[in-house]
Amino acid sequence: MFADYSWGELGSIFAMQGFAGLILFSVFVLMALGLAIIFGQMGVINMAHGEFMILGAYVTYLMSGLFQTWLPGLFGIYFFVAMALAFVVAGALGMVVEWALIRRLYHRPLDTLLATWGLSLILQQTYRSVFGAREVGVTVPSWMMGSLPLTNMIEVPISGLFVMVLTIVIAAGVYLLLYRSQWGLQVRAVMANRTMAEATGINTGRTDRLTFGIGCGVAGVAGSAFTMIGSTGPTSGQLYIVDTFLVVVFGGSASLLGTIASAFTISQTQSFLEFFLSGSMAKVLTLLAVVGVLMLRPQGLFTLKLRK
Repeated sequence: MFADYSWGELGSIFAMQGFAGLILFSVFVLMALGLAIIFGQMGVINMAHGEFMILGAYVTYLMSGLFQTWLPGLFGIYFFVAMALAFVVAGALGMVVEWALIRRLYHRPLDTLLATWGLSLILQQTYRSVFGAREVGVTVPSWMMGSLPLTNMIEVPISGLFVMVLTIVIAAGVYLLLYRSQWGLQVRAVMANRTMAEATGINTGRTDRLTFGIGCGVAGVAGSAFTMIGSTGPTSGQLYIVDTFLVVVFGGSASLLGTIASAFTISQTQSFLEFFLSGSMAKVLTLLAVVGVLMLRPQGLFTLKLRK
């Protein structure tokens, strides 16, 4: 595997694939953070999570065209507007879905799986009817184009750096929401004991709706970031949903730190294996390794310590 490369070439390959893995890690984290809120905190298996991500990507695509046509002078900042709008639109749809569908299926995980899988098919067909079956892409602002040369053989794309910085900001925001805010305290109280939380005056229905909406909103922001590294199609979300669930389960469904550590491990492993092997073989080996670890530690890498 390594015999055909010199030490210098191997160093450059590992550096480039390591950075490519960091970009994939960023997308995994953004996707998994929203799913960790919904699945880890609420126990809802949301198979339509990828479609909420793609909704954010389509919002970014619409904003790109809108600013190009009507506000060309402000085109450099359209992506920030698109991210905020993607969060609001995906979050609002998530709250509607929770009110109309999910709230009737709590404590019935298999039913939520089937219901949200059906919702994902409906959303895919909606995107196909509105935007067409062909994939679309956004125009990247000029300040995001190009790359930063680190050495003669290693260059880092600026858009990739932006996605990584965005991931750090979103992860910090989710941490503050879950562990340093009144809302986060209410979410964890409802997760631990819904009856007792209601007895203390917490509006569990409103907490559930807001939690689901924020999880879907974070997925919408992930969709905006996704447009920086790939094109958007009606079924693009399905390419990441399995990996995202894998990240959340492998890291520990209720652990934010576990989600980040799991995303880093899986993305780096997959990135390096894809260079030396085929993409499908890289996924197979990564999946086998994760399954092997979960057989030894079914609760995932990190778990919450509960007082008994």
